[in-house]
This record gives sequence, C-alpha cells and structure tokens, in this order.
Amino acid sequence: MTRTMIAIFLLCAITGVQTLDVCASCHVNATCDDKPDGSGKVCNCMYGFVGNGRTFCQDKDECQIGASKICGQHTICHNTYGSYYCTCLSGYTPSNDMGVFIPNDGTHCREVDCGQPSTEEDTVLLSKTGTTYGSVATFVCDEGFFWANGDNTSVCGADGLWTRTSMVCEEVDCGQPSTEEDTVLLSKTGTTYGSVATFVCDEGFFWANGDNTSVCGADGLWTRTSMVCEAKCGPVPFLANSEVVWHNRSVVIHRCVEGYHSWRGSSLSVCGISGVWEKATLKCIEIKPPIDHLYVFNENCVHWKAEKYEEDMEVYKVTYVGSRDYQRSFQDRRNKFLSSKAGQLELCLNLLPVTNYSISITAVSARFTAIITTNTSLPVPSAPVVHYKEFETAIPTLWLRRSANTLDPISLYQVFVLPVEKVMVFDCSSAGHQDLLNKSKSSSEYITAQILVKHIGSEMNFTVGDGFHYGGFYNAPLENGKNYYVILRAVTQWKTALKSSCILWAKVGGTSYALRVSLLSAVASVGLVALAIWGGYNCIWFFKRT
Repeated sequence: MTRTMIAIFLLCAITGVQTLDVCASCHVNATCDDKPDGSGKVCNCMYGFVGNGRTFCQDKDECQIGASKICGQHTICHNTYGSYYCTCLSGYTPSNDMGVFIPNDGTHCREVDCGQPSTEEDTVLLSKTGTTYGSVATFVCDEGFFWANGDNTSVCGADGLWTRTSMVCEEVDCGQPSTEEDTVLLSKTGTTYGSVATFVCDEGFFWANGDNTSVCGADGLWTRTSMVCEAKCGPVPFLANSEVVWHNRSVVIHRCVEGYHSWRGSSLSVCGISGVWEKATLKCIEIKPPIDHLYVFNENCVHWKAEKYEEDMEVYKVTYVGSRDYQRSFQDRRNKFLSSKAGQLELCLNLLPVTNYSISITAVSARFTAIITTNTSLPVPSAPVVHYKEFETAIPTLWLRRSANTLDPISLYQVFVLPVEKVMVFDCSSAGHQDLLNKSKSSSEYITAQILVKHIGSEMNFTVGDGFHYGGFYNAPLENGKNYYVILRAVTQWKTALKSSCILWAKVGGTSYALRVSLLSAVASVGLVALAIWGGYNCIWFFKRT
C-alpha cells in the first residue's frame, strides 16, 4: 500500500513540473529571463527593485548610500519608485546642461561661472570679488555723471547670470556759469559735464592776460578762469595796509586789513576822465591795545603804556582782588579810578603782604581790559609796644601792647631768656636755632615761651619763670644770683619764608637771698646806730637847756 502511494505521488510530481509556467508566476515588477545554463526560465526583479522575483519586488532606495557616492560631488540625490535622479547644489550646474541627470554618462556638477559682469548705462565697473556664484561686482557712475539713487552692486546668481543693479546715474549739470570780477559771459556750449563757457572783459576794462574759458567739471562746478581784466585807468591803486572791498570799471572801495584801522581820509579811488586814478586818502594804522606793556614794580605799583591815537583824556578803572592760601575766608577787593592823557602811567595800590592778587585795568572809553597777576612777599613783622623795665625779682611780669594785623594767622611771639654775662651779640635772624629751642644743662640761652599772635588781644601780661608751658616750651624759673635779659622776638612765617624782628623787653637782676639778708642786716644796723647817735644828741641838747 505504501509503495503504491509513493509511486502515485512521484507520477503526479513529474507530471506537474512539466506543466508549470514559470513566467506566469513572476512579480509585476519582475522579468522572466532564461537561466544562464539554459535549463529553464527564472523571475528577476527589474532594475530599481529588490526581491525574489516571484512573490515580491520592492523599491530600492539608491540614495541611501549617499548623494556624493551615487551622483557625484556637489549633488542632491532624489529617489523615485523603481529609480532615482540627481540635481546639482545651488551654485553648480550639470555638465550636460540638463536640469536633472543620472551620472551613467559621465555627467557631473561644475561651479556656476557668470563670466565678466556687463555695465549698465552710464556706469563703470569699479571692482568684483570674482565671477563664480555669490561673487559681487561694484559699479560707479561714469565720468560726467553722479550717483542719484539705487544699489550699485550686482551678484552672480545660481542661474549663472549677474543680477541687475538699480543704481541711477544722472548727468552732471553745473548750472549757469558765474562771472568773475570785471568779466561778462559771452557764450556757453551748455551746462552739463564738459561744456565750455567763454567770457570777455566788462566795459571799461581790457583783457590783460590769462585764459577766458571755464569748463563744467565732473564735480558739478565750473572751473575758474584765469583771465585778468584791468581798468583803463590801469591797476587798482595800492594803499598801504589796505585791501580792495569792491570795484568796477571806475570806482574802487578800500578798507584796512586785519590788525589795522582807518585813520581819517577817503576810502574811495575813482578812475577820472583823464584815465588817471584819483587815489583814496585813507590811512591805515596798526591797532594796538589801549593798555600795553603792563607790569608790576616795587611789588606794590603797576605801570602800563596807554596806546591812543589822539591826545584824549582816558578814564582807567583799576580793580584788584587778593586771596590767601593760608586764609580761605580772606579777600581784599578794592577799586581805583585814574583819569589821564599821559602815554605812560603808574599807580601804587598799597597791596597787602603774602597775598595773591589779580589786577585788572580797564580803559573805560575804549572798553578794553588788561589783567596781570602778582604775589606779594613776606615782610619783616613789626614788634609790639613794650615797657622796658629792670626787675629785682625772679618772677617778673612783663607787659606789651599790639595792633591787629592781617598776617596774625601766620605770626607768633617767642620769649628768649639770655644770661647777661654770656651775651655779646644777639642775632635775631638766627634766634630760632635748635640749641635755643629748649632750656638744657648745656645751653644757658633758651626760648621760654612761644605764643601764637592770633590768640593775643590788644594787650598781654607775661610772667617769666612761672613754671608753665607755652606753645610746647617750658617757662623755667630763673636762677637766683644771676642776671638775665628777656628778649621778645616777633616771627612771621609762610611755607619756607620766615621774617623776624626782636626787641629787648626787660632785664632781671638776680641778687641772692643770703646777700639780700646781709644787706638788710647791715642797713638795719646802720639805722640803729644812726638812731642811737641821734637820740644821744637830743638828750644832751635837752639837758643843756634845762
């Protein structure tokens, strides 16, 4: 039974192979081809499809391997159902000049080249960055034209063509030519670039030399003619330090040049009927400042030169303002007036010392002001009024009287104590030497007090040797048995400048206590003896009378 079934199956199989139509079973996107060995037919998917050829054939995406590999450089790959095609990137064009291509014939993409840019009407190529895609060409207007509006650049496009510029160049127009001095326009060929205008001399003048034509330039301006027209009377009359303001064929108006002013006379020159100029009588003289050569002398007076053109009386206002660096609230402001016809003037102002002054002098009628600055110096201070006394006490009280001074803020008093037997000469200018600043065992001369003047009223009492400190100096008690001079030194100082004056204030006699007791005892003894003698004498006289 089994063998019979196998035989039947083999028979059926053999019969089916012989009757199967292979081509009828191929996929719609496949072709029926002969087998290479000639043994029969086979189904193959068509170009652009992949599959078994019978049951399926699906689209093959050729672009997935990359555009540069399948289409070449500078390309874009486009897949289609069963095929593909290539296009060039922007700025490139196919070598076969077709819009799309398949690179099986050697077609490739090459860079777009627009070639040389062409110029628009009335323009000239100024520069270009190249001729390939994206290059820029710049244009300017041709000579005789000017750029009125629009864009002056052109760009190489992806289509291989230059874009058109929108610039508008308009022809230069110089307008009507203006006439030069003493000339008249004879003719002109136009008013645009390159036009020529011709001139002749005005009536009453003749063409002496130079070119009589003017040309309209690319800048829109007429060139100046070089022609010289002279009056029949000859050249314009020359006046020293003057210039010509206006003239025609017969009249010239003169004026003084800068730095000079007119001084009487006529400013007109007239061409007479005889052909001779009646010359102007104008005289131009140099303008000088009404106040010149201003300077300060003797630290207190000003001198200046008065520049006047006539012997007129001039009024001068002198204003001077003083300030001090060491006294911010200080201001010295004063005015003086002076009337004079003189050419050299001097005026003393009684300026305060150690002060910065600004001095202005105004010539009232001329309305001119000159200013000068000066600094006054430090003077020798005046000593106060003192009553010189000689004392026999070791703590004498001294007195002084003084007047207020504007230099009080920078002034002080120093009190010096000097032993009489040591003093030969006292140098007031060097009295501030370091050896004298404080009393010490090695120095018999010393400063016993230093007092700022601004802290003193109109009078002051000072006791020498009271044991107090004054301005950092110890007022040491005087030694008994010694004689001293007391000297008062007035000092004024500002910055590095110092001036001083000295006055002998007192002399102190230093009699010792023992000597004073002895002297008192001796005097008392002599007095008792004298009293005894006088009493005895009176007794004798009384007894004789009785």
